[in-house]
Amino acid sequence: MKYNPERMAILDDRTLDFVSTSVAQTERLGIRLGELLEPRDVLCLSGELGAGKTTLARGIGRGWGTPLRVTSPTFVLVNEYPRPRDGGILYHVDGYRLERAGDVMTAGLEDILDAEAVVMIEWPEHIADLLPADRLWIAMAYDTPTRRRLRFNASGPRSTVLLADFRKNAFGV
Repeated sequence: MKYNPERMAILDDRTLDFVSTSVAQTERLGIRLGELLEPRDVLCLSGELGAGKTTLARGIGRGWGTPLRVTSPTFVLVNEYPRPRDGGILYHVDGYRLERAGDVMTAGLEDILDAEAVVMIEWPEHIADLLPADRLWIAMAYDTPTRRRLRFNASGPRSTVLLADFRKNAFGV
C-alpha cells in the first residue's frame, strides 16, 4: 500500500488515522501489523458491531504466522492460535462478556496477559482496568458497507515502536 494523504493521516508519533475502502484492504493492514508482533504485545480492537474488528484480527493472525483461520471468540471468550515455526501463541480475547471479576478469572485473562504471547482483545473497553499501560489501541468505525475508519493509538514505548514499524511496513513512511 502506498501512502495516500486522503486515506491516511499521521497525527503524531503515537497516532495514525486510516480509511480502509474494502474488507481485503482491512485484512491486508492486519497482515502487515501481524508480521511485526512480538511476545507481550497487546492489541486492543475497539468498535461497534460490524466495524471490522474480526476482519482485522484475521489479517493479524495471518501475518503473525498461524495457519489457522482466526475467528471471533464471542462464544468461547478466548481463542488460542499457535505459530508452528517457533511455538509462539497468539491469544484472541473477547472482552464483551468479561465484566465481573469472576468472568475475568474464568477466562484466565491475568495469566494470558502475563504470558510470553501476543494478545489481541476485542471490546477492550470492558476490561480497560486490567490492560497493561503499553498497548496499541485500534479504534474502528463503520462508515459504509465497504469503508471503515481506523485510528491507531500507541500508549507506551513498545507500542510506539510497533506503530512506527507498522507505518513503514504498510505505507513506506
